[in-house]
Amino acid sequence: MSSPVTLVIGSHGLLGSALAAAVERRGRGQMFVQTVRWNDERHVHQDLVAGLDRLVRAADGGPWRVAWCAGVGVTSTSRSDLGNEVDALRRFLEAIAERHASSSTGRGAVFLASSAGGVYAGSAEPPFTESTTPRPISPYGEAKLEAERAVHELCPPAGVSALIGRISNLYGPGQDLRKPQGLITHLCRARITGQPTSVYVSLDTLRDYVFVRDCAEMILDGLDRLDRHRLERSDPDAGPVVTKILASQRSVSIGSLLMETRRIFRRPPRVLVAASPFASTQARDLRLRSVVWPELDQRVLTPLPVGIRATAADIEMRLLAGARV
Repeated sequence: MSSPVTLVIGSHGLLGSALAAAVERRGRGQMFVQTVRWNDERHVHQDLVAGLDRLVRAADGGPWRVAWCAGVGVTSTSRSDLGNEVDALRRFLEAIAERHASSSTGRGAVFLASSAGGVYAGSAEPPFTESTTPRPISPYGEAKLEAERAVHELCPPAGVSALIGRISNLYGPGQDLRKPQGLITHLCRARITGQPTSVYVSLDTLRDYVFVRDCAEMILDGLDRLDRHRLERSDPDAGPVVTKILASQRSVSIGSLLMETRRIFRRPPRVLVAASPFASTQARDLRLRSVVWPELDQRVLTPLPVGIRATAADIEMRLLAGARV
């Protein structure tokens, strides 16, 4: 089987940049990234389709992959902005289906980056698995579930297979410092700048932190497994959709995380424990366990202290570069 050509959407973000780097490290097949003018709705679909057409031409009838790692939404993002992101994804999937039906494209696969915290925030009886009924309690979680539904509705009829990755708390080098998201990132930034970080949830809140490079490798292994899964089916021309939790499957309380950063940085983190209206959209216990393709989870993951140090080093380098400019 020839190596697939890959298109990464959202390559400037935390996950997209790590995934693009992982594809290049493996050196299997061409890889494209597509710049999208997200701040101009008139050009979003135009830019996405331009990337898709480049992908189809490069694949030239061979296998191809699209990794949707885009999205600036967080828990506090407005419902209308989140709706625009889902609409952009849906229109892009429709374009994929049209091209797959009207031309001699090879077998294609789509990866969608979803959020375990968003879709399971209101679910019962942790640890949550792929069999747990999703119950989002915020517009952010609802939007992620709507994006998953778009994949289920549009990919299988077009013969396009899909992997939905419900990702736990992602962290590592490359996170947008302007986004009110990523406690580890903001603790590292506070250590460098001296500005305190606000914590809006109870210190016994449990989260699952996965280093971004580990997550990127899981995604590529998952896409390889998806190819094999498709060939094993009785109808390999049909497009299966597989949902998998991508996580470390080790939970850490916010209090333990603060203690770990104190040990690493040799001084207590500057933290303000405050109230926020968005605290009601945060689950207390988000333990996760994957039961789908568990062989993909048999890997050595980056230890939390190593990941925190790498994140801090990246932030310090970026802040110093900005200060020089």
